[in-house]
Amino acid sequence: MRTAMGRLFDGGPEALSPTTEYELRHPDYVMEMPQSGERIRGREAMRRMQEGYPVPPTITVRRVTGAGPVWVLETVNDYAGDIWHAVVVFELDQEGRILRDTRYYGRPFPPEDSRAALVERMD
Repeated sequence: MRTAMGRLFDGGPEALSPTTEYELRHPDYVMEMPQSGERIRGREAMRRMQEGYPVPPTITVRRVTGAGPVWVLETVNDYAGDIWHAVVVFELDQEGRILRDTRYYGRPFPPEDSRAALVERMD
């Protein structure tokens, strides 16, 4: 069986939908956002949260890395011009379904002038 990661990222933008993601999640799925102290238990609750979101973000995947049961994604999430960067840690079960994901969010910030000679700009 293909893992959830393969099905999500081989499926194009339509793969990132509440219906498709629901099928890729374990029934006992848990999503945590430590920065806000929120936890969603169960794929049913997650789908209801996604379907009730007023305007879903446009998500650009910058990097996917991992192997076996643990995968990490770096994304840029655009909420109608309100940009957030995210790191999502996925934990898969033995069948390759998403058992847990933990999401960390941060806003972009301007670079410090004091580092200008030491860094290169990323797009």
